[in-house]
Amino acid sequence: MALLSVKDLHVSYGAIKAVQGISFDINQGEIVTLIGANGAGKSTTLNTVAGIIKPDSGSIEFKGESLVGVKAHKIVEKGLALCPEGRRVFAQMTVAENLEMGGYTRTDAENAETLEIVYERFPRLKERMNQTAGTLSGGEQQMLAMGRALMSKPELLMLDEPSMGLAPILVEEIFDIIRALNDQGTTILLVEQNASMALSIADRGYVLEVGHISKTGTGSDLLHDDDVRKAYLGG
Repeated sequence: MALLSVKDLHVSYGAIKAVQGISFDINQGEIVTLIGANGAGKSTTLNTVAGIIKPDSGSIEFKGESLVGVKAHKIVEKGLALCPEGRRVFAQMTVAENLEMGGYTRTDAENAETLEIVYERFPRLKERMNQTAGTLSGGEQQMLAMGRALMSKPELLMLDEPSMGLAPILVEEIFDIIRALNDQGTTILLVEQNASMALSIADRGYVLEVGHISKTGTGSDLLHDDDVRKAYLGG
């Protein structure tokens, strides 16, 4: 059974149909990426799975249980976390306080243990634990957003545009972290504008075009697909 199974998902904003009947599965331990142009419905899909947006129709099942109609914080409790587009850190709060917010569904003892793991993974956050999040660099804010999502100890981590606005050297660092998290057992659903980087680490990928899935395949197959190269890889 797939860890996450999305079937015939439809989502709209008023008259605009953002997602039109997409279906995809993610198996335990995979990195799966959704690629596509701006406005293709990628972020909408993640936000709908996370319970932030209500779908018009379709099913979303996580570990065989329906998530449709389940409140967002309950979805986090079930083991699914979203690291949102644009980082969305709490700018006036310290690094440590931001991380605490990520663990609000768990006990203090669980959080203390997970906090140590997050600080091991992101040493820079430990160095800056008392600094306000708004004063961090873009790369550090991205690490904080990822660390905050990891505080809930998710089985499935959804990452929305983690490399957006970062210098190439930081993009490499973020992708190394994503690979390492996956190696340690976290299943990843990745939405990423940098299609070549995303496909290079993904087990499988789905190409979204205006709310539809137009192609699917292994990361490697899509990386070498002529249509994908022309449209998203500048080839």
